[in-house]
Amino acid sequence: MRKLLFPIIIILATIAIVAKLFYLQIIDDSYLKKSDNNALKIVYEYPERGYIYDRTGKLLVANQPSYDIMVIPREIKNLDTLALCKILDITREDFDKKIEKAKVYSPRLPSVFLSQLTKREFAAFQEKIRHYKGFYIQKRNLRDYQVDFAGNVFGYIRQVNENDVKRNPYYISGDLIGIQGVEQAYEEVLRGQKGVKYIQKDKHNREIGPFKEGIYDSISEKGKDITITIDGALQEYGEKLMVNKRGGIVAIEPKTGEILALIASPNYDPKLLVGRQRSKNYQQLAELPGDPFFDRVLIGEYSPGSPFKILTGLIGLQEEVIDTHTSFPCSHGFYYARGAFMKCHDAGSWNLHPAIAKSCNTYFAQTYKRIIDKYKNPKLGMDAWYNHLRSFGLGQFLGYDLPIGRKGQIPNSEYYDRWYPKGGWKGTTTISNAIGQGEITVTPIQLANVMCAVANQGYYYTPHIIKSIQDDKIDKNFVEKKTTTIDKQHFFPVIEGLAEVYKSGTASRLQIPDINICGKTGTVENFIKVDGQKKQLKDHSVFLAFAPKEDPKIVIAVFIENGGFGATIAGPLASLMIEKYLKGIITRTDLEKRLLDSTLESEYILKDQVEAEKRAKAKLEAELKAKQKRING
Repeated sequence: MRKLLFPIIIILATIAIVAKLFYLQIIDDSYLKKSDNNALKIVYEYPERGYIYDRTGKLLVANQPSYDIMVIPREIKNLDTLALCKILDITREDFDKKIEKAKVYSPRLPSVFLSQLTKREFAAFQEKIRHYKGFYIQKRNLRDYQVDFAGNVFGYIRQVNENDVKRNPYYISGDLIGIQGVEQAYEEVLRGQKGVKYIQKDKHNREIGPFKEGIYDSISEKGKDITITIDGALQEYGEKLMVNKRGGIVAIEPKTGEILALIASPNYDPKLLVGRQRSKNYQQLAELPGDPFFDRVLIGEYSPGSPFKILTGLIGLQEEVIDTHTSFPCSHGFYYARGAFMKCHDAGSWNLHPAIAKSCNTYFAQTYKRIIDKYKNPKLGMDAWYNHLRSFGLGQFLGYDLPIGRKGQIPNSEYYDRWYPKGGWKGTTTISNAIGQGEITVTPIQLANVMCAVANQGYYYTPHIIKSIQDDKIDKNFVEKKTTTIDKQHFFPVIEGLAEVYKSGTASRLQIPDINICGKTGTVENFIKVDGQKKQLKDHSVFLAFAPKEDPKIVIAVFIENGGFGATIAGPLASLMIEKYLKGIITRTDLEKRLLDSTLESEYILKDQVEAEKRAKAKLEAELKAKQKRING
């Protein structure tokens, strides 16, 4: 038996090896198709990216042909470098840098040498490509923007970087990927599927035909077209009104959660981020005052100001600390603690309806105090208030289908326990929350969502920018109703108060003929630190509205940095946007002319100076740190 053991082991090992070779060579050829296999050349066919349409069917984004020059460093032979540099209009120094970068990536694999050639540049190189071994043309598609607005909505396309390739094996060097906006959010839908051909090479590195007669080859699949919820005409009009102003506008269809306009200002022409000048243009845009890439409607966090009183009133009704007849006396404000006075614009004794119309600080501060004091301790009262606000989507990510966002801040009892570790805080300690100041911050899109819940009398749909996808369905999350903790009957008196804002209140001069609008003005204090000192700037201008009152079709939130009173700039802008959407024409040309002629650029000078100093300081510190690192080896 011992004599047979060794031969048996040899025979079994041989069978195992033969079986493995049979599997690899006959059944599984995947190892042969690896990109570093010298016997194969892999050629990719890049699909056309999906088109983007607005909600009316207008084409917003199409494609245009582009050509990249690819290089495989180890295949370069007998190269006339100077002649190639002349054809491509690059310097010898640029050439050396590109080749070195390609070698670092891989001597055997193709990488982009020069991207996004024009048709003229492509034609000049194509005629002489046979003289330059190791170089070849890769056809791709670049975006062709049909409009000069909505840069923040679309995002842009750029080449993948090393991190992109590591995160997703679909991408290889030179591939294009969507960044920000719709392009990033729906990248997998829009990009399509690459086609691939495996070409067999002989020992002399000559192409001899398709590998395995092309059984592993695939054809590219065009990306799916998508329709977004944006109304192109409304978006364009809003951006026009926002010139020389900073802030944002969010318009939503309340019955569906579809975003009708998403305007961040300053914005940029999306065409600037296409082609070989993209990097240069990006850098120039990023250095502009106000930063066009800072999407204020999605990541700008601000105190909401007086529009927050809507929520204070609703919570007060739900918690039964007030009813529609409850009134509080106001003498241009009230003392809420010893020596602590909250100012108010008016004097009188108001119940809910006129308190909303006149935006009475006293009324809502007293209501807030009652909410917190209703429970046996302020912690319970604060958390009850907090939970109501969370049901409106505040203090959390809304879950919309765009890649950036902020949660804002809604403080709860834990928050104040950290600030007051020895206790002692109560309703009067946090009274500024009542009127949307204090520790509360929100994004403009969160404010718009709150107004959707009010317009719908207690529910909302997650705001979203996708309307339909070719041969596919949208995320079911966007068609599921979200309900608030406020009972439906409490919305009626609040809505009546919001209608009165336009009839006799703070927006009475902003009425639009034949449209019954409900709205709320807001003026938010605005501070900045200069040399460690707190300095007050011109207030922010805020306005929330929906229309028509009887059957809401549009909700709008407008936030204008340093815009002053809510009825000065934000209010007129909201009225015009509503009229534009519902009527398609503008009758309040007086408001339109005032907004088109107005500029707030002078209001931003100090802030821009402070921001520029911060950037310069940060840059210097980074350079010094890098220098020290080099010295330390």
